[in-house]
Amino acid sequence: MHHELREFLDADAVAAAAADYVAQCSRRSIEGKGFFTFAVSGGRTPWTMFEKLSQMDVAWSDVVIYQVDERIAPLGDVTRNLTNLERILAECRPTIVAMPVNDEDLDEATASYAVQLPERFDLVHLGLGPDGHTASLIPGDPVLEVLDRLVAITGVYQGEQRMTLTYEALSRADQLLWLVTGADKRSALSQLLRGDLSIPAATVEAASSLVMADVAAMRP
Repeated sequence: MHHELREFLDADAVAAAAADYVAQCSRRSIEGKGFFTFAVSGGRTPWTMFEKLSQMDVAWSDVVIYQVDERIAPLGDVTRNLTNLERILAECRPTIVAMPVNDEDLDEATASYAVQLPERFDLVHLGLGPDGHTASLIPGDPVLEVLDRLVAITGVYQGEQRMTLTYEALSRADQLLWLVTGADKRSALSQLLRGDLSIPAATVEAASSLVMADVAAMRP
């Protein structure tokens, strides 16, 4: 798919621009229909984005946040995306629809989360790994072949399993926002932008896509 590309000096500049963009999207959606549906991934730059966003004029009571993916780890674990979301947005109090990764039956948990998803997401934030993964759609993992479900469980990756939205769920995005920073992402970003389907990220399809990247990820 086509990606609009915006380049910034460094990761902090990417985070600041992304916070402004998310705030604009939220205002537009809330003014138009009364609420804003936002699916979010984890990562260093996104947490900086959320810290900046938490200080902005956003009608948080009308914001519904979904998780793109989550580690199967105990509640409150510092590696979990939910832990960081709740910490940063504690004063803002949006509605956070958390992935039920601590349920005993994970297959039932994925089905339970799927029925809570909206028909469309106003905005989906994605990251990009050096290996070309996005969400927890990991190279070589059977989760890449899950086409009949919105939510699935991965195999073991970096010592952990994860719950993730599938390609089908991500296709519900009216707008994708990719945040890509660091020289280790340079090769994967190049592959994403040229539509190289050998990496999982390039298979994501949605209505519209914006990539915000820093100079380190863009240039040799």
